[in-house]
Amino acid sequence: MTKLLITGANGQLGRELRSLLDGDSRFVAAYTDVHELDITDQQAVDRWLDTHPVDYIVNCAAYTAVDRAEDDEATAMLINAQAVENLAVAAARWGARMIHVSTDYVFDGIACRPYREDDVPHPASAYGRTKLAGEQALLRILPEQSVVLRTAWLYSPHGKNFVKTMLELGRTRTALRVVYDQVGSPTLATDLARAIITVLTAQQWHPGIYHYCNEGAVSWYDFTKAIHRLAGITTCDVQPCLSHEFPTRAHRPAYSVLDKAKFKATFGVTIPHWEESLREFIMHNS
Repeated sequence: MTKLLITGANGQLGRELRSLLDGDSRFVAAYTDVHELDITDQQAVDRWLDTHPVDYIVNCAAYTAVDRAEDDEATAMLINAQAVENLAVAAARWGARMIHVSTDYVFDGIACRPYREDDVPHPASAYGRTKLAGEQALLRILPEQSVVLRTAWLYSPHGKNFVKTMLELGRTRTALRVVYDQVGSPTLATDLARAIITVLTAQQWHPGIYHYCNEGAVSWYDFTKAIHRLAGITTCDVQPCLSHEFPTRAHRPAYSVLDKAKFKATFGVTIPHWEESLREFIMHNS
């Protein structure tokens, strides 16, 4: 039986992993958040693994307040980079492997084709810089025993996310304006959780960087239109607008589509289209 430590277990992805793993007899998993384990504290991480040895660490913890990170990069760096380094050091000491979830924000979003894993990162925000620093620390310390899984536009039934917000606004407002000059690939957290389990159960260990999000690409505006259509919301007039009309503290990538060919080829899987997964989500959560 494979022993797992899931950090950030009360976030969107952590909760989806728990729902899948709890019924899987191949695994026994420990779930922690900051109350059970402060991963920014190396000694705390070491003490925890001293008494709870594991085969894999799956790090779902992150500082994801993109705009707030611009004014508090130190805290974002502590959680997104130093904590990753702490976990990697501990994993190396105990001979564990590690899967770490990263982001499309390591790229600046000026490309005109999907980003590949070997494209040179160039983050344009504090959040992106801290997430890249976490990737680099992990790959430096555990080059052969780690997987970095970059994703984008995550949503789930839990916490705050774009899909839940657009459902609420669609039902409570008569009009909305949504940016249409930012394009990416929405990702259902359940699908990402299944991808992590695919990595864990592969016949061979395949270290390195991978991209995983749902197939296809869409603007926030068109995504909103699809959310409302699938949920049967007809009373809200959604209109497109440009990013500069809604300035934010942090730069958002204009194009953050990720190329998933490496993940699909390595693990022999197909990835659902974003609209297929959105339909599934709304069917069960709307």
